[in-house]
Amino acid sequence: MHTGTDLFSLQGRRALITGSGQGIGLALAYGLARSGATVIINDLDEARAKAATDKLVSEGFKAEYAVFDVTKQQAVVEAVDRIEKTAGPIDILINNAGIQRRAPLEDFTSEHWDAIVGINLSSVFYVSQAVAKHMIPRQKGKIINICSVQSMLARPTIAPYSATKGAVVMLTKGMCTDWAKYGIQANGIAPGYFITELTKPLVENEEFSSWLCKRTPANRWGNVEELAGAAVFLASEAANFINGQVIYVDGGLTSCV
Repeated sequence: MHTGTDLFSLQGRRALITGSGQGIGLALAYGLARSGATVIINDLDEARAKAATDKLVSEGFKAEYAVFDVTKQQAVVEAVDRIEKTAGPIDILINNAGIQRRAPLEDFTSEHWDAIVGINLSSVFYVSQAVAKHMIPRQKGKIINICSVQSMLARPTIAPYSATKGAVVMLTKGMCTDWAKYGIQANGIAPGYFITELTKPLVENEEFSSWLCKRTPANRWGNVEELAGAAVFLASEAANFINGQVIYVDGGLTSCV
């Protein structure tokens, strides 16, 4: 029987986090590492992945890195098999890799559509399927998909992004219906507006920041470290009977109309 903080311990667990060389993914890596997990940093940029891993290790955490393209199914399968064979079982998967492309829908190019669907949606399927095939025989595992407030809200110029993030919510529910019987919990975290390298132009846009703060009950942007608690919770045994759910970490944004 677990007591107190034991429920939230990730000691002895290994977590693969896609797109975690920077931003939200790296913040989640730190959160899980602080709770005892060994984290595997994934990024297409090897220098960035190594730098993030080295920083984690220099601060006393257990970290490795794996460079592979999450949009290439065969590359994903080979990378996951390699990790399982050489590093050990992947107990926790966080599908974080994602991109944004902005344009009026009538002007949105097919190239940008394919890119955003590939990274934001197809990669979630590819990586989850590859990892689940190893989790199923073990009869346990945690999958956490990074959704968005745009999973339920729309804004001008980002309709394809909203479409992919809405689809990730339903894919998460589908993972639950197919894999819960194997002891796998699949849930989502939907961040609101957080300060990252990618959102810097919006943060620095006084008009947008003013609108956002007025629209958000918390009256501010989020800090990426504030996403770690939800990730640790969903990755831990405290969430063993939570499945197919999405936690909105948005300062109350989606509570208001």
